[in-house]
Amino acid sequence: MPPTASNLPLDPVDFTARFGTAAQPAGFRAEPYGEINGHPLIAYTKRTPGPRPRVYLSAGIHGDEPAPPWALLRLLQEGFFDERCTWFVCPLLNPTGFLAATRENHAKIDLNRDYKNPQSPEIAAHVRWLQRQPNFDLIICVHEDWESKGFYLYELNPDHQPTLAHAMIAAARAVCPIESAEVIDGRPIAEPGIIRPVSDPVLRDTWPEAIYLRHHHGSLDYTIETPSALPLEQRVATHSAVLRAALDEALRS
Repeated sequence: MPPTASNLPLDPVDFTARFGTAAQPAGFRAEPYGEINGHPLIAYTKRTPGPRPRVYLSAGIHGDEPAPPWALLRLLQEGFFDERCTWFVCPLLNPTGFLAATRENHAKIDLNRDYKNPQSPEIAAHVRWLQRQPNFDLIICVHEDWESKGFYLYELNPDHQPTLAHAMIAAARAVCPIESAEVIDGRPIAEPGIIRPVSDPVLRDTWPEAIYLRHHHGSLDYTIETPSALPLEQRVATHSAVLRAALDEALRS
């Protein structure tokens, strides 16, 4: 059933059960890596035999951003996670925030600022799991932004690999507006809807997940953002389209 406001699983137990039910027949292995207030922290891996691009996707680090977990569940149910890649998926990094529909976790910590020197048990456990994984060829962190009026993305690409940004913007444009502001989240755009930070993000005092991953696990790193003001179904559809376009473009490159 497509996600709507009426069937949104605000209970992380419900979401995790749905994701796990769909993941097993798709060939994923569930890897519990911690627990918070009785809620399991689970990564899902699908290690396809042979040389395949290693793709990491995450969602749900901000509990008031429900479209990203829903989008990953929809893609899973639609067979997106096929044999083209080896997959590493963390669909719900902040279950207590998801339950409360808050950006922060139950202890009022913004988990997406906790990766440089982790203080929260969720991120400490996530980092330990990441340290056991290989480097990734493509990293995408899936988000929403309550302040934006359109889709946009961050690109961290220090090795100047072929960009996926244009394909992602084109896919998003078919479903929702592209953010038109020339300064987004305090940062000037490089192109419409695309932020490429000029200063080295590793120098920041606090690290989001994307910066930790870029520094330790791979050099092609995207954060994608839909505007929270749009209907949930439109946000889910946008994320789904963008992720499909990103993978298609990466496999062509």
